[in-house]
Amino acid sequence: MLNMDEIREIIKLIDQSSIDEFTYETSGATISMKKNENTVSQTPEKEVHKKVQSADTPSLVDIKPEIQEEPKEEQTEIKIDYDYEIVSPMVGTLYSAPSPEREAYVTVGSKVEKDSIVCIVEAMKLFNEIEAEVKGEIVEILVEDGELVEYGQPLFRVKTK
Repeated sequence: MLNMDEIREIIKLIDQSSIDEFTYETSGATISMKKNENTVSQTPEKEVHKKVQSADTPSLVDIKPEIQEEPKEEQTEIKIDYDYEIVSPMVGTLYSAPSPEREAYVTVGSKVEKDSIVCIVEAMKLFNEIEAEVKGEIVEILVEDGELVEYGQPLFRVKTK
């Protein structure tokens, strides 16, 4: 964090230069200066509001926090009704079909039985068939073909009957 003397020195240097705008960021603080507006903004970890009078600058310079929030993306979540998640029993690569030229084991809307194969997870050159373990309908597929999956990661959501 800069002290007041350092801030005054920066103001003096910016005032004497041809720079119109200056921003300095350090851990926990951002200082922005614009000649056109004659203001200095500081964003510290703790809120601070001070007026600074400098011998070099005849007017007061207002230093106040500017909380910079990242824009929030609007996400519309669609609630999918499901009763069961089929999870990966191991770390590996998920394949949705027995081979690249064949169709996927299941798609959204597919009916599954307890012993229905829903995908394959390849781990250490072994191809492990993953079964649904419940009777129902696939309502959501959470992973893509060829995606790496973790142990316990949800793969499919099923609405049981």
